[in-house]
Amino acid sequence: MAAAQVIPFDDRDGSIWFDGKLVPWRDAKTHVLTHGLHYASCVFEGERMYDGRIYHLEAHTRRLFNSARILGMKIPFSEDEINKACIETAAALNLKDAYIRPVVYRGSEMMAVSAQQTKIHVAVAVWPWGSYFDPKEKLKGIRLDISEWRRPAPDTAPSHAKAAGLYMICTMSKHAAEAKGYADALMLDYRGLVAEATGANMFFVKDGALHTPTPDCFLNGITRQSVIALARARQIPVIERHIEPSELDGFSECFLTGSAAEVTPVSEIGPHRFTPGQISETLMHDYSADTRKPVSAVKL
Repeated sequence: MAAAQVIPFDDRDGSIWFDGKLVPWRDAKTHVLTHGLHYASCVFEGERMYDGRIYHLEAHTRRLFNSARILGMKIPFSEDEINKACIETAAALNLKDAYIRPVVYRGSEMMAVSAQQTKIHVAVAVWPWGSYFDPKEKLKGIRLDISEWRRPAPDTAPSHAKAAGLYMICTMSKHAAEAKGYADALMLDYRGLVAEATGANMFFVKDGALHTPTPDCFLNGITRQSVIALARARQIPVIERHIEPSELDGFSECFLTGSAAEVTPVSEIGPHRFTPGQISETLMHDYSADTRKPVSAVKL
């Protein structure tokens, strides 16, 4: 079977919002000595547009600004300007269903660990993107490996920022999982507790209640918050707590949540098995419906 054709992200038609204006896609460039490339001084967001509306746009932009603040970067635009840039960029590409990637990073004025004089660049790119996982696989539940890498302690890394450097071990974990035939990987935290997947939060079902790891060393995802609100609206109990790996056999269902992953059932985590059931299916449908109505319907 021939491999699917990959369209390079640097060679596409359209426009990207770059430092305050729309520029041709192929002209949105940075230098190889950009600080964000060498020292990971970069934060970003991942957002989805449904039917011409960006789901929880304002919440994503607030988090982008908070992530930049944590890394000591002052964004040279207002939150309102970034919101408008996301909408403007999608409109320029005539997209109604799309993925939106705002990114903030230090430039190339200084090439050392110390970088107070670097310019802060901001870009917004938008492109069509379907299901993060194979749709056929998603419906029956995806399979997860267990990563050898762990989420770091909050006093060793800026774990509450959506920072590019924190995803290095995620890429390594996902590559290792895919090489074994899995779709993704479960990551434990620095204590050996269940944390998250490589780019999504995790939920488990036991006796009709949702159990989800406390996000004290990883992102409290915006989709995670939305799904918790949707579950509580249906009077499904939600328990946020520390979860030991030894507990995994005691859960009947498991699913992931994230802007990219949306709500994705899980059938396996290493030797542990789950059966996608009523709660997973209900919240998957509820989330899909929620993304198609005004984002103000769920306050974050």
